[in-house]
Amino acid sequence: MTPPETPPAAPLLQIRDLVVRYGEIEAVRGLSVSVDAGEVVTLLGSNGAGKSTTLKAISGLVRPAAGTILLEGQPLEGLKPEAIVRMGVAHVPEGRRIFPGLTVRENIMLGASNRSGLAKRALRDEVEAMFDLFPDIRRFGDALGWTLSGGQLQMVALARGLMAKPRLLLLDEPSLGLAPVIVQAVFAIIAEVRRRGTTVLLVEQNARMGLSVADRGYVLETGRLVLEGEPQALWANDEIRSAYLGGRTRPELAV
Repeated sequence: MTPPETPPAAPLLQIRDLVVRYGEIEAVRGLSVSVDAGEVVTLLGSNGAGKSTTLKAISGLVRPAAGTILLEGQPLEGLKPEAIVRMGVAHVPEGRRIFPGLTVRENIMLGASNRSGLAKRALRDEVEAMFDLFPDIRRFGDALGWTLSGGQLQMVALARGLMAKPRLLLLDEPSLGLAPVIVQAVFAIIAEVRRRGTTVLLVEQNARMGLSVADRGYVLETGRLVLEGEPQALWANDEIRSAYLGGRTRPELAV
């Protein structure tokens, strides 16, 4: 007798029919996406597509008007951001948001604030492990946040997010405002994070870089899902190439 097939594992993150509004503007319109454990999934789209709003809805920074957001089957919608962090979701927002008056080391340590009971020595050891992953910022460990460049700030923000030991890492526009050589360095680190098994939902306008580290991608336009698939298939799509290589522009919302 043939043994019964094992049912597929449920996604780590499941979003169904998500709607988010800012006043009269519907920023996310019935969005359904999923992320399996160990995957890197990229959300692509122009400004106003609803990408960042989707991450904010997952992390509790905005409240959905409708739909469900499940982390391993547990609903997130309606929870406070600190509760969602405790459930294993770390959000590295657009703009990095490093504390300028704290040192790099102190900023990174703040990422472990959800892990109560962590011994000081263990905390110091984990910060050193972050410096191993981000060697370019090791020598700035005692420098204040305001003294760093954009690329260095992005690395500190990533390290701080990883200090939470998240089950799901949300990355919002990690390439924004960075020189091409720094973008390459940041995405090399994201690729290493992927190799270590961290599950990542990545928002990115740089389609080439965003798809280079992804297992799958979704394309959003004005809050709606318009395409999904594996990176090679998406990049081979003429509409994707023309939209992201300057062939045409997309309408934008101020969201």
